[in-house]
Order: sequence, then C-alpha cells, then structure tokens
Amino acid sequence: MGVITIESSDVEIKLPDPRHAPADSPIAYGGQLTTARLIEAYTKGIFPWYENDASPILWWSPDPRALIKISDFKPSRSLRRKIKSNYFNFSVDTVFEDVITNCQHIPRNGSRKTWITPKMKRAYCKLHQKGYAHSFETWLNSDLVGGLYGISLGNWFFGESMFSLKSDASKAALFVMIRQLKEWGFEWIDCQVMNPHLYSLGARDIRRTAYLDLLAQNKISQTRNFKWLLV
Repeated sequence: MGVITIESSDVEIKLPDPRHAPADSPIAYGGQLTTARLIEAYTKGIFPWYENDASPILWWSPDPRALIKISDFKPSRSLRRKIKSNYFNFSVDTVFEDVITNCQHIPRNGSRKTWITPKMKRAYCKLHQKGYAHSFETWLNSDLVGGLYGISLGNWFFGESMFSLKSDASKAALFVMIRQLKEWGFEWIDCQVMNPHLYSLGARDIRRTAYLDLLAQNKISQTRNFKWLLV
C-alpha cells in the first residue's frame, strides 16, 4: 500500500487501513489535527507524530505495537507501599494543560526535543474540553510532580505521554489510572512504541495485525463524556 498525502484543506479523505502499511514509516502525510481526524485515527490504530509545526503531520501505525493489558498490570511492592503511605496525592482532569506542558518540556534521553508541538498541544486540549482526552496528576504537597495524559475511547485508553519530577511520580499516576480503568471495565492501554521505561511498567510488544484485531473489538459505541473519579 502506498503512503497517501492529505491536503490541509481536505477533511473528507479518510486515513488508510494500516493493516498492510509499512512497519517503520508513516502511512500518511498532511491533513489537520481536528477532533474528528484524531478520533478517526485512534479508532484505526493510527496516531500523529512529527517534529515541528512547519512540517506536514505524519500519521503512524508502527509494527510491533506496545500494549499494557490492564488485568495483568502488577506494580512493584515499593510502589504499592509508597501509594499506601499517602506520600503522593492524586487528581484527575484538574490541570490537563499543565500536564501536557510538562510532558512537552521535560528532557528525554538528554534532549529537549519534543513531538508535542504547539498545534498538537492545542488539539489535545480541545480533545480534553470535548471529554475525550484525560490527565492523571500526581502531587507532592501542593506541587504537581508527575502525571500522564491520553485518549479514552470505548474500553481502551491510548496513552500519549507522561512526566515525572520526583521518583515514581509518573508510575504512581499510572497505578491510579489503571485502578480506575479496572473499575470501568477497560481492557487495554495503547503505549504506541516500546521503550525501557514502558517495559518496566508492564508494556509488551505485539504484532500490528494482532493489535488491530484486538482494537476491532473495542466497544467504541460505549464512548461517552463522563466524570473521572478516583477509586
């Protein structure tokens, strides 16, 4: 299948089915980060990932794909103890923009480069306003020290990014999020591309075909705007 190009003004053309797309290159170029386009992308197992707003949007569906099966998540004893001790406090959807800003600016592997461009930040803040994007926040006293954000569709959560300013702060946010998702019958967290940190949290690679088969079972029709509450 060839890579398609979407003109920025073209909102009618659909993103391709990624099942037979290249494993390690974009499946489409261009388009806009509208709410409708982003929801279409996530329901097809596609996400935007590009370097700056001067370049066209790149749409990806890598093979393999990193997933966390919620029912299999087993946090370390030390993390359980830290959460049980009330060392951290947690909130949901109270400072979404602050979370994405921290994810945007936190150094990664010694580099300050980020894929969270200004346009992408605005697009995901709009998704949050419409009830699709959510943030889980970790606090130490009155300071925001960690968190993560992503997209909720059906019984899947599509993780986008996380940050940590204190040891275990992002892991604690993930723990609290998974505890909440279990209560609601969620099954999977899409982590996109594997890295050592995700692996340590329980993410595992699966082939894209298997990933897309699982995604096809997602109960998208159950998607609704709901109030996130900590359990």
